[in-house]
Amino acid sequence: MKRPTTLLRDDATLRVSDAGDGLAVVFQHGLGGSEAQVAQSFPAGADLRRITLECRGHGGSALGRSRPFSFQMFADDVLAAADQAGLERFVAGGVSMGAGIALRLACRHPDRVAGLVLVRPAWTFGKAPANMRPIAEVAGLILDHGPDKARALFAQSDTAVRLYREAPDNLASLLGYFDRPDTMAFAQVLADIAADGPSVSAKDAEALDIPALVIGNAMDAVHPLSSAYALAAAIPNAVFADIAPKALDSARHFAELHAEITAFLHPHANFRSLIPS
Repeated sequence: MKRPTTLLRDDATLRVSDAGDGLAVVFQHGLGGSEAQVAQSFPAGADLRRITLECRGHGGSALGRSRPFSFQMFADDVLAAADQAGLERFVAGGVSMGAGIALRLACRHPDRVAGLVLVRPAWTFGKAPANMRPIAEVAGLILDHGPDKARALFAQSDTAVRLYREAPDNLASLLGYFDRPDTMAFAQVLADIAADGPSVSAKDAEALDIPALVIGNAMDAVHPLSSAYALAAAIPNAVFADIAPKALDSARHFAELHAEITAFLHPHANFRSLIPS
């Protein structure tokens, strides 16, 4: 069966990846990421159907004309992709911003989400958390000065010096924003999402009655381990995993990430009804 590779949403054409068969997992990328990031983060294997929507302005998806960009907008788009895929219930997950989208879907649509996989969450229960300030800083510099001058200004900033010392992987990601072909347009996405949040409260998380896996790692200023701890503590019976920092050992990081996700998804009796016979 040929599966749709695009989703038409109002003024935007969005790209969809839908591959595999078995347990349906809607798994989203982080801010500035794409299908490629998800393919690196999510374990390949049998008995899993993984659906990823590249959010507006990410990967092969158009920006569209709707403003501002928000978690609500992105989550609504993702739910539309699940509808198009024919999914009544699914496991929701993602990395960073994708984890926030998944958490919002679980709390706003509990009849649709059967489980959660939250990888390196950057948001907990508020908007514009302090750990998103480096991204807001980069976005503001680009919008005010253009990418070339903005890059030079950021390279000399206290933020860049601190991240070089404490979280070099975060710094590399931030510097990548200056090199995008759509830098000026995408800077508005960065600014809007950095100022936003999933609009989920601690009480919302405490009311979740589904299996959940929360994964964090140290040496990550944008995705602090404390955020992963907070979400795991709030969600009843959540499984928490602290894996190797990507900044120290990328290969080990992804190997441990894949192992944790695989172990969580396969043994749960809660998911058996979601697997096509």
